[in-house]
Amino acid sequence: MPKTIFDMESKIKQIIDELKGICHSYGLANQASEEKIITTIFLYKFLNDKFMHNLEAFAEEIGETVDEILKNENDELDAFYDANSGEVSFEPEDTIQYLVNHVEQADFYQQLDNAFEHISNSARNLRFEIETAEGGHKPLLEPVSDAVESTSKNNFAKAIFGAITMDKFDFSSAFDESFDFYSTIFEYLIKDYNVAAGTYAEYFTPQAVSSIIAKCLVGMSDKIEAAEICDPAAGSGSLVLHLAHELGQEGGMNRAIIYTQDISNKSTRFLRLNMMLNGMVESLSHIVQGDTLLRPAHYNVEHDPSSGLKLYDYQTANPPFKTDFSSTRDAIEANWSDTERFFAGVPKIPNAKKESMAIYLMFIQHIMYTMKPDGKAAIVVPTGFLTAKSGIEMKIRQKMIDEHMLKGVISMPSNIFANTGTNVSIVFLDKANFSDKVILMDASKLGTKVKEGKNQRTVLSEEEVNKIIDTFINCEAEDDFSIVVSFGDIYEKNYSFSAGQYFEVKIEYVDITPEEFEAKMNEYKTSLAEKFQKGHELEHSIMEQLGGLKYNE
Repeated sequence: MPKTIFDMESKIKQIIDELKGICHSYGLANQASEEKIITTIFLYKFLNDKFMHNLEAFAEEIGETVDEILKNENDELDAFYDANSGEVSFEPEDTIQYLVNHVEQADFYQQLDNAFEHISNSARNLRFEIETAEGGHKPLLEPVSDAVESTSKNNFAKAIFGAITMDKFDFSSAFDESFDFYSTIFEYLIKDYNVAAGTYAEYFTPQAVSSIIAKCLVGMSDKIEAAEICDPAAGSGSLVLHLAHELGQEGGMNRAIIYTQDISNKSTRFLRLNMMLNGMVESLSHIVQGDTLLRPAHYNVEHDPSSGLKLYDYQTANPPFKTDFSSTRDAIEANWSDTERFFAGVPKIPNAKKESMAIYLMFIQHIMYTMKPDGKAAIVVPTGFLTAKSGIEMKIRQKMIDEHMLKGVISMPSNIFANTGTNVSIVFLDKANFSDKVILMDASKLGTKVKEGKNQRTVLSEEEVNKIIDTFINCEAEDDFSIVVSFGDIYEKNYSFSAGQYFEVKIEYVDITPEEFEAKMNEYKTSLAEKFQKGHELEHSIMEQLGGLKYNE
């Protein structure tokens, strides 16, 4: 990493650490409001610096100063907004540059909250709100002072604002950096909040896994072109954004139009932030917070369920594996009983351990139902799915084989996710897989174990990641690592997707001469004779000791 980028990344991480430290000092550690405050302030800083960066470039272009443009005496500011319509707009009094002169005022906390409200409610910025499946909207930035007691509001606002003022760091030099740079920063920003919480478990997909999925999915295509992509359990967006990045741009425009849905408020906030950091603002209107299984939000005609669920070119998902969805289970089944959406069935509600309901099976079926005729998908599943001998799992695998949808499977090393010990695999689907070839890969022996807090995680090296990707895309067989099979082979193995069940059992055979054979046999006989002799001696010793034992009256 070049020193300038390393320094920039280091400074950004210092801001994040300072914000977290301030929240801790005000008693907000491990509270729901902490992550909202930190991500809100971080996003405000990023958007402010981007606004000022664009404004300075515009000022230079038209030969005026920033101050002259902000006065807007000749509609310069309006012209600037028109030229930067894809970005979040600020009014002068809502910028860091303006507010820094008001920090010592007794109502500063109110001014800061008001700035967030102005930015969110601006007619130009309404498209950056998060939509809910029920039709509601959540603002771009939310007030932060309500998290602390009234007597602390001003000091708290001054402290968090002080962490992001211009003399600390300016994001301007970061705007030309790559997706990988922002991926690293984003993962650092939310690393303390990637824990199981809420209705569904929220896990941040490791960068290596996201990269493998994106490159393999795009590598399955004959050509790269504009595509509609979706993640129905998007979380904070690592998978879908890696895929969008891999699809790249054409004529300066992103090839990917992103659609997502996630039930978690927190994850959806993270996702929006992640997309804004990575320049995917044109897809923000397609981010929906809500229950995909009960109320899917994306239709062929927007907001018109009668038009049918939208179909996609690519889909990714790392859904929760097991969780209690007993409260919506019957409604989900009833609402879709007249369609093939959940063709294999809906898990029953157990009498005990309702949290063990296999919700991931619902997401697999939803994805299969919403693939275009040539659509492609990659789904992270528990490895046990690959060999389950009955039930919904078996019905899903049968359909994948009978309809020639399966493209390949990669079984990952254990502990690839730091916060779950479940062994995971990635199932790749391709409705245009006409080759009758399926690659099954066992990458479980790769990786290095590292300690992350109290958890152990397996980390893949760059070489190992490339080996997985190249082997998959090239559909190559390698002893004890990968094998290429036909749909007929999988049918004969009772629809097993486990690579290990197809590997040849090899017995090493070495030619030896009669003399070498005789010498080996004599060596074995001598060794056995010595062992037998020692055994007899031990038997004799034990019998003598038993004979010497007396009853103690």
